[in-house]
Parts: sequence; C-alpha cells; structure tokens
Amino acid sequence: MPSSWPDAGSARGTSDHQGTLQDGQCQPLIATVTPNPAWDVTYEVPALHPGEVQRVTRVHRRLGGKGVNVARVLHATGHDAVAIVPGPAGLAAEAGLSEARVDMPTGRAGGAAGPWLACDVVPGLPAIRQTLVIQGDDGITTSLWEPGTEPDPGTGDALSDRVRAWLRPDGPARGLVVSGSLPPMLDASLPARLATLALGAAVPAVIDTSGEALHHAASVRGVILKPNAAELAQLVGRGCRDLAETIGAARTLLAGGPLAVVVTLGAGGLVAVTGDGTWHGRLAEPLAGNPTGAGDAAAAALIAGLAAAADWPQIVGDAVAASAAAVLSPIAGDVAPADIARLRRHALVKEVA
Repeated sequence: MPSSWPDAGSARGTSDHQGTLQDGQCQPLIATVTPNPAWDVTYEVPALHPGEVQRVTRVHRRLGGKGVNVARVLHATGHDAVAIVPGPAGLAAEAGLSEARVDMPTGRAGGAAGPWLACDVVPGLPAIRQTLVIQGDDGITTSLWEPGTEPDPGTGDALSDRVRAWLRPDGPARGLVVSGSLPPMLDASLPARLATLALGAAVPAVIDTSGEALHHAASVRGVILKPNAAELAQLVGRGCRDLAETIGAARTLLAGGPLAVVVTLGAGGLVAVTGDGTWHGRLAEPLAGNPTGAGDAAAAALIAGLAAAADWPQIVGDAVAASAAAVLSPIAGDVAPADIARLRRHALVKEVA
C-alpha cells in the first residue's frame, strides 16, 4: 500500500494547476458511501419569515445525503461515480438513477459516451429520511434534518461486503469517500472499517463524518479526514477559534495515523494539515449563496486529486474552487464546471509554517 496520496513532500508553495475537476475528460471511477441517505427537498422562497405563511417559488426533490452529493459533483466534473447507499428495493429507480453493478465496464456504463453516475442500493434501510432546505433569495438558508431510520441487523456488514466488491483486486474503484451521519444503531466504527478496506486495496479514502464515527476513523493509518472546525474541536476537545488553533488541533491527530486532516472553514476556505506541510486555501473574496453541499464539493475535489496523485497545493486550490462553486447553486450536489474553472483562477493557496 502506498504511504501517501499524493507525494506531499514535493508540494511546496502556490500551484498554477488548473484543477483535476475540470480537465474535460473522463476520469477514474470513484465510489462513495452514504450510510444515512436522505430525500433532499429544497424550497426556494423570497425570504423566510417565521410565524407567517411562506410562498414557495420553486421546489426541488432528489435523493441525497453527503456521499450522494459527492458522487453528483464528481459526475458533473468528469468522473464515473457510484453512490453506495443502504435502502429499500426500488430506491434507485425512484431517484431516477441507474442501478450500479460491480461488473460495469470501467470508464463507461452501457456504452455511455461520457462519465456515468449510478446508485448501488444495499438492502437494509427500510425507509429514507427527508432533509428540508429553505433557500431565501436574500441569501439566508434554513435547514431541517429528520433523523434516520434504524437499519436492519447486518446492514453494516452488507455495506462492507459491497464496498469490498468495488475494491476487489483490479476492481474499478480508484477512490473512496464515506460521508455523513450514521442512522440509529449502526456501528460507529463502520466508516473506519470501510477506510481500512480501501487503504488495504491501495485506494485513497476520505472520511467526512463526525462524533464517535470520526473518533474511530482518526485511528486509521493513511486515511484523510475532512471535518469542519466544530467537528474537529469536538474530536480533540479544544477550541478551533482561528486558523492557528485549527492547525494545532489538526496536527495532534497526525500521530494517530491519518495521512492528512483537511478542515473546512466556511467563508475562510479550508486548511490541509499533513506530515509534510500545511496549506491554507481561500477565495480573495467570500461568496454569498447556499452553503449546503459546499463541503461535499470539497470532498469531491479531495478524492479527485488524491486519485490523480496531485500535490497538496493543487488539491487545496481545487477544493476551494469546488466548494465555492457549490455555494452558487441552490441545490446541494449541483456544480457548474465553468464556475469551478473560473473560481480556480481566484483561489489563493499559501503554505503555512
């Protein structure tokens, strides 16, 4: 198994790389896992006024959850992507997504001319929760998230078996992202177990979760963790109130095994802390819009860069541009490659001592 993705020792300073998410060609297959998927419903309103009748101007509904959003961003930017989710029979068809098979030809599905997005549904979750996002034209976003449904016994093992199939020797998946919360009663060590499977197959793994699940994942040698500042603070039990405190907290985790800790900072961009260096990336000016899904777009850029063996300044710049592009969309998981390319030129990446 490689000791690192990428060769961070060669990455110094600011990169002029144009980004692994908008190269204009079909990229390797990436698998994502969403243990707690959701029907994402977005209401667009002029403004939200509590206690009053709200006039909804547009409604969007589609299958989501953080890992599904990552897969959508990857697909939009040239990657084949499979979203692995637990759920009831018929879920993929209801969501309007193709059913995935591990024997799909690498790079194409059913003769498709471009990148494909498919859903691999693992039986075990009897119902899918709903998340409601109210997006105001005034730029204020309000989210209401339902709890997940308790899965059937054995669902965690079934997900592990399915991921193992995509990562089999010479298998199609060249990267793995495990994102989001866990449904009630699912073993909190599942993301760590899935990351271990990927790393054992010499495939990079990004884990974007929180709480006990993040604690387990932090002990996996070679994993890339992607918490936000609040999740990192909860994990290490210390404040992450500014960039210096955040970097210090992330560095305490490296001795436990992670290859890197990439912390999203909202309008402040993100910082990648590795054993070979630390890089902070941001836009010169923050954007107004819908932040829902910005972290998922950053995760897509991370795994795309790792799968391509890009260096850390490149990856950080790509992640800044992708997350900013997501802010411009009212729907989580939607990005415009043209926005990523434009914003990539304005991403500032600086090495931090």
